[in-house]
Amino acid sequence: MRLLKVATCNLNQWAMDFDCNVKNIKESISRAKEAGAVIRLGPELEITGYGCEDHFLELDTVTHAWECLQELLLGDWTDGILCSFGMPVLKGSERYNCQVLCLNRKIVMIRPKMWLANDGNYRELRWFTAWKQKDHFDDFLLPNEISEALSQKTVPFGYGYIQFLDIAVAAEVCEELFSPMPPHAELALNGVEVFMNASGSHHQLRKLDIRLRAFIGATHTRGGVYMYSNQQGCDGGRLYYDGCSCIIVNGDMVAQGSQFSLKDVELVVAQMDLDAVASLRGSISSFQEQASCKPRVSSVAVPYKLCQSFNLQMSLSSPLKIQYHSPEEEIAFGPGCWLWDYLRRSGASGFLLPLSGGADSSSVAAIVGCMCQLVVKEIANGDEQVKADAIRIGHYTDGQFPIDSKEFAKRIFYTVFMGSENSSDATRTRAKVLADEIGSWHLDVSIDGVVSALLSLFQTLTGKRPRYKVDGGSNIENLGLQNIQARIRMVLAFMLASLLPWVHNKPGFYLVLGSSNVDEGLRGYLTKYDCSAADINPIGSISKQDLRMFLKWAAIHLGYPSLAEVESAPPTAELEPIRSNYSQLDEVDMGMTYEELSVYGRMRKIFRCGPVSMFKNLCYRWGAKLTPMEVADKVKHFFKYYSINRHKMTVLTPSYHAESYSPEDNRFDLRQFLYNARWPYQFRKIDEFVDNLNGDKVAFTKSTDQQTADVTTEGGMGVVAAGSGNPRAGF
Repeated sequence: MRLLKVATCNLNQWAMDFDCNVKNIKESISRAKEAGAVIRLGPELEITGYGCEDHFLELDTVTHAWECLQELLLGDWTDGILCSFGMPVLKGSERYNCQVLCLNRKIVMIRPKMWLANDGNYRELRWFTAWKQKDHFDDFLLPNEISEALSQKTVPFGYGYIQFLDIAVAAEVCEELFSPMPPHAELALNGVEVFMNASGSHHQLRKLDIRLRAFIGATHTRGGVYMYSNQQGCDGGRLYYDGCSCIIVNGDMVAQGSQFSLKDVELVVAQMDLDAVASLRGSISSFQEQASCKPRVSSVAVPYKLCQSFNLQMSLSSPLKIQYHSPEEEIAFGPGCWLWDYLRRSGASGFLLPLSGGADSSSVAAIVGCMCQLVVKEIANGDEQVKADAIRIGHYTDGQFPIDSKEFAKRIFYTVFMGSENSSDATRTRAKVLADEIGSWHLDVSIDGVVSALLSLFQTLTGKRPRYKVDGGSNIENLGLQNIQARIRMVLAFMLASLLPWVHNKPGFYLVLGSSNVDEGLRGYLTKYDCSAADINPIGSISKQDLRMFLKWAAIHLGYPSLAEVESAPPTAELEPIRSNYSQLDEVDMGMTYEELSVYGRMRKIFRCGPVSMFKNLCYRWGAKLTPMEVADKVKHFFKYYSINRHKMTVLTPSYHAESYSPEDNRFDLRQFLYNARWPYQFRKIDEFVDNLNGDKVAFTKSTDQQTADVTTEGGMGVVAAGSGNPRAGF
């Protein structure tokens, strides 16, 4: 038997905070050694933090990374344990994203990343070069200070593996696993048994299964031990790295870390018999045949043993059932942990949320409440770092610390209901009840006086006073009156966030939380510089449908029962007067349902559909209920208002990234913000398709002597004729 114990970890790194990052790295190595592990894997770019972005272009960043690596190598951290550290490395004039593999105070090899992540939220080609020389190692000349300190001048640099006396080990870096021809396939044929994947992978709703299936598939048919390490937390931006470090043996999960946690360091350890890998590979005929004619991969020979022989004191890890969170749990824990990292690292003393009693702001309040519960739970479990942060943020004295989430919320969370003459008693009551359930410091304020003062000023300047549409005003007047209320709320929120701590004799400031969802951002159904304009927004990339499911879940599992009533209420902005024959509703204002918006968003972003492609696809999807003309009208309506309001995305509050169709303009969804909102060419092509479809429908009707055609086809596109003129039927 060849018994091996390995360790991987979740680390909560912070971009450009080298002290924090090295501290976490050392803690993970110490724990790995205590557990008896002989291999320790950390996340991608763990020394600098993954999210440094254009800081990677600064020579200082690379220099500081080498200085931190030198500190790790001069101590006893790598004695008796193979450590893989992630950091940027300059080779000549090129900058590479590297894994530096170290053992016994020496650098064994440097493995540059070959396939860079360069889509969605990732821009690695902006900062790094992909390594393209697969057939040999280069001799890399170490920086002078490192060379002198380590008494080592050069190190092998490139693609390959380390051949120990009893085991072969190789690195595969993040994106490489998901490439069409992943390195592990070739490496396995060359005899590599342990694969180390250092990653910087962010949370996205319902994404974890895709990632885990890739790990399992890597060793299911090839055999091997697959180690995965990831960052966990907010390292300074919109992304939450969702951990879930794990170890796979021959396609079975034998160790799994948490996906969401407040811990700075979490270690995952497993023990396995590498003879099981050799046995599986020997039993697969196709593996044997392909291995016999494999392309050779370079290796570095290290005269050192990592494995133990038969030893009953080392038990073997057994396969585990993979743990997944429901989407509702992901919405609670992911943004909750992200908010905690942002709060403790920003220097703020808490949060302030304009709480309207509607679904969106109530969801944000519930997430903050969940964060408070997580903090109290982690303190009870003995996490001293969380305890120290909570004492500092909550301004506890005399040895006190949070033991109750509601009491903690009272210290760090303000909620404000900013009512007007257009607000209902129902929303005011819901806001108050929810605030009491969470424990926030709740205020109820009327903004009517400020609105009236502004309107009087406007009347003095122009001689006119605008009226709501229900009172005989025009659309322009109606919109202007709504925007005044919305923008006053933003100004009031920031004023309260900066001054309320002073009123209550607290130091610092409060972060203003936004509460617009991804669908409203996509449609532009928000006022520019209203309450959507905040410091951060934990739900800005979450759909309305998912938020409603979350509210139902949170009412039970977070202990906030009033959320059930919030979820059942129809969405309304309450910016227009309520009359006996009129009540403002969001979906009526938008001219589309939230369910439709999710469909448009996924087609636009995920499936890369322009107006014409979206029309064709929706003819298939909605043809049973809508005519081609009705589908065309809906597609045109969406693209018209999407393009008119796209400019609002340029000032969108930084939001937690959770959804693959987010319209966030800064990094994820890069598009123009000045459109020809008439889309003349595209809409004309849609009209031509509609005319052709209608012509074929008439011909089909006459030939079959029917009053209504059931099915028509044009160019291979099947369309079921709608039996109802209701534009919302069937959704």
